[in-house]
Amino acid sequence: MKFVVSSVDLLNHLQNVSRVINSKNTLPILDNVLFKLDDKTLELTASDLESTFITSMELDNASESGSIAIPARLLLDTLKEFPDQPLTFNVNLDEYKVVISSENGQYDLPGQNGDDFPQMPVIKDESKASFQMPVEVLLSGITNTLFATADDELRPVMNGIFFELSPEELTFVASDAHKLVRYKRSDVKSENGASFIMPKKPSSLLKNILPKEKGEVLVEFDNKNAFFTLSKYKLVCRLVEGTYPSYNSVIPTENPNKVIIDRLKFFNALKRVSVFSNQASNLIKLELTGNQMTVSAQDIDFSISAFERIPCQYEGDELEIGFKSVFLIEIIQNINSADIVIELSDPSRAGIVLPLDKENESEDILMLLMPMMINN
Repeated sequence: MKFVVSSVDLLNHLQNVSRVINSKNTLPILDNVLFKLDDKTLELTASDLESTFITSMELDNASESGSIAIPARLLLDTLKEFPDQPLTFNVNLDEYKVVISSENGQYDLPGQNGDDFPQMPVIKDESKASFQMPVEVLLSGITNTLFATADDELRPVMNGIFFELSPEELTFVASDAHKLVRYKRSDVKSENGASFIMPKKPSSLLKNILPKEKGEVLVEFDNKNAFFTLSKYKLVCRLVEGTYPSYNSVIPTENPNKVIIDRLKFFNALKRVSVFSNQASNLIKLELTGNQMTVSAQDIDFSISAFERIPCQYEGDELEIGFKSVFLIEIIQNINSADIVIELSDPSRAGIVLPLDKENESEDILMLLMPMMINN
């Protein structure tokens, strides 16, 4: 098996797929990237058993089909040091030896039998569902929700993004029981309703790769696995098993108190005032009276406190509510709108944060944050 490939092209593809590889693997073969040559198409595959990332490259110069597993770390560290130049790979499939020849030198690497690499899962036809969406929709859905996923060993269903398809829309949901994000797209629909929970790691891998892609994403899934097919990449991941909690039931529908406030002014005030909050609780208070919001925090243990007043448009009764500053800052940071709307009912019920202006008429984003008790 022999092929010639650009060092920079190979490095780019390898860096993307190798993100799936764990630092410690149960199977030694998973420290490798599988190189599979078929005619003039080179396919690179990396896996951690839960997720498998595949990319393909078209080559001008290649001979003999075959497959070999090459150590990912060794290959990446070598390729990083090359300027852009053609590299010739000579692979001995009988002895599993790889010889890389450059303009000025030669590099010998050990390989492993490509047949030992784990087989890719197959989606069962009887339970298969599929739909297509633009790359930008999937990127927006993951970007807007990924930060709100949990790290909860006791409730693994909370550790991923919930995809829910209906004849009206596609909904992405993530929650860690403190905060919740619901992102809807009315421009992606499916005649048959379906849903799945995608784990955090493959979601993060897609988030890194999607900005470089264009066109449509084909999503195919059954009750065990999901396949995401892009123009140059394919991601296969094992889905989180279980039923996602009924997220709509925790979203309060009647919120008579509404605030419209400049997002950046609010964000910066929160960052400054939160420095003075108690390190254990991170409690920050919002006091609403007239057309003014007072953001305050204190730490009695260190005798420090701070407050800032921010002008706002407020409709409702006078109200004082407490939030964990870290979560509130995270939510405000992840909304793209010059002004935001905060909807509140009372100090014991969740607050809803919405963008005042939509970037896209097809999208609908809602972020929810549970309050903290204020000890007066």
